This record gives sequence, C-alpha cells and structure tokens, in this order.
Amino acid sequence: MADANSTSGPQSGDSPRGFAFALTAYVLWGFLPFFMKAVAHIPASEVVAHRIIWSVPLAGLVLVWLGRTSDIKVALRSPRMLAMATLTAMLITINWGIYVWAIGAGRAIETALGYYINPLFSIFLGAVLLKEKLDRAQIAAIALAAIAVAILAFDAGGLPWVSLSLCISWGFYAFCRKALPIGPNQGFFLEVLILSVPAIGYVIWLESTGNGHFGDTGMADVLWLLSCGLVTAIPLMIYANGAKLLRLSTIGIMQYIAPTMIFIIAVFAFGEPFGTTKLIAFVFIWAALFIYSGSMLRSARARRVAAAELKPAE
Repeated sequence: MADANSTSGPQSGDSPRGFAFALTAYVLWGFLPFFMKAVAHIPASEVVAHRIIWSVPLAGLVLVWLGRTSDIKVALRSPRMLAMATLTAMLITINWGIYVWAIGAGRAIETALGYYINPLFSIFLGAVLLKEKLDRAQIAAIALAAIAVAILAFDAGGLPWVSLSLCISWGFYAFCRKALPIGPNQGFFLEVLILSVPAIGYVIWLESTGNGHFGDTGMADVLWLLSCGLVTAIPLMIYANGAKLLRLSTIGIMQYIAPTMIFIIAVFAFGEPFGTTKLIAFVFIWAALFIYSGSMLRSARARRVAAAELKPAE
C-alpha cells in the first residue's frame, strides 16, 4: 500500500483525474484481501515471489508506454542507486510477505490496524530521524495510537507484531523510497527487477522439488499466480499517476480508504473475531486519526492562505 509520504512532493491543487486515479487505487487495495484469501492455500513466500516476477513485464510495459526507459538505464549504471533500490526492495518484500501471510492466517484485522497506524508512525519517524518538530495534535495522535497498541498487547499477552511489522516495514520503505532519486513507476520497476533474480530462482527450486503450485496443482493455481502481477502492479501504477495530481493533504485523508475496507471485510466477510477489547483499541486509533487528519487539513489550509496573501506581492 501507499501513503502520503511516498509521493514526489506537495501539490498546489487537486485534479479530478488525480482523485479518480487515487480512489481507484485505494479501492483496489481495499479489495485485495479477497484475492489473498483465495491464494491462502499457497505459501506466502511463493505468492510473494510470483507477485514480483509477474510485476516485471507489466511495469516494464508501462515504462515503455511512458517513454521512461532511459531512467532505468541510468539507474542500472549507478551503484549508489542500485544499493538504495535494493534496500527499498527488501523492505517492500518483508511488507508483502507479512501481509499475504496475515490475510491467509485469518488476521486481516491486524493488517488494517497496521495500515491505520502507518501515517502516525511516519510522523514519529520524521521526528526521530529528521528532527522534524511535532505539534501538539500530532503528539496527541501518536500517544493515542500507542495506547491502542498497549491495550491490544495487554489483551493478547504480547505485542501485535503483525500490525507493528506492517507499519514499521512500510514506514521505513516510504522513508527510504523518498531518498531514491527516480520516479515512482521507474522505482517500482527497478525494485521488482532486482527482486526478480532471487524470486525466479526460488520458484524454479520449488517446481524442481515438487513443492510449487505453478503447473502441477491445476490451471486454477496457475491463473491465480499469474494474476499476482496484475493485483500488485496495476494499483501501484494507478496510484503513482494519481498522487502527483493531488495535494498531500488529500492523499493523507484518502489513504484511510484501504484499511477501512480491509477492516470491514475482515469483520463482516471473513468473520474474524472483534471483541470489546479490540473495539476499544480501534476507538483510540480512530480518535488518533481524526486528530491527525484535522491537524493536517488545518496546516494545509494555512499554507494556502499564506500563499494567496503572497501572490499580489510577486
């Protein structure tokens, strides 16, 4: 999934086309648990490997269509860029692996929690690593999220590791991805291209040992695994092209669409247990996000007013 921190920079206004692109991407991500539940009989590592492999040709075709293949040639000649892309590729692989496993294991609610917490973790990461100053609303939001995690940890007798792992892996991915000097479509292609080498080797090993699901277990599994590329690459590409046409504040609000859909699907479609303790924890999370979103919208409005006041003087 994506968040406001993975865009290329602030936008001056919202485009209806950008809104349509971003909404489409978030809705597709929101429905992704249905796909992952359908492939739950296949090991998560194999699903992730096929997500990588079949994303390469799709992402490559998009770059050819956009005429941006020269960026990849430059990146492949830069050891520093390759090293940075390898790091982000490793982080996204961890995120994908945990997500795929969690949905199949009946822990979709925990994935929703992880992606709800993610923007607050990104703020915390900025404060710790970049020394960005937090306002009172942001501090309050982070504190409420921490209370929610503490409630869940106390109830379960341990930290909600699925939620925290998803949140931390995506938070560091977004943080490192911002430092990669390449566009979102090109960056995604570079990441899956790097990952495709071990992924292809792993799939070949699985098939040679009779443990793979690509061909030996029926055409249904072949189609599911081929579709992994579609469900991985298409939302990311749509989002990348929509995000650059929207303000960060708009993206910041829209990013809650996917985890909300995942939460609803987990409770009402998958029938995952959602008792009083989880309800209390989620109330704290929702309150934190309400405070965070309000603060973000106020800051965006203040910047627009300040910019409007400066215009006559230019």
